[in-house]
Amino acid sequence: MKDLSTANFDTMTTDEFQQYLPELFEESGGNVSHDPRFAKFLADNPVCAALVHDLETIAETAKSLFEPAVHEPSDAVWDKISSRLKVDEPEE
Repeated sequence: MKDLSTANFDTMTTDEFQQYLPELFEESGGNVSHDPRFAKFLADNPVCAALVHDLETIAETAKSLFEPAVHEPSDAVWDKISSRLKVDEPEE
């Protein structure tokens, strides 16, 4: 594990940046590209910027796999509700 407190992002090479990526993602909650410390580095290193973008997309997709799915009732359920409402309607 790399110590981020000693990292100099102004002089860092792409290889060094890639070595720090696990810690960067952990520290930033998966949003490395939003951290202003890396703005210049990512602007100057499009390959690293693309890698960060891809990893952020993967992380976001992985998070969504654990979110509860919202399920809409099937058409059959709506049909039953509709028919039940018609049966229970008071006649005039």
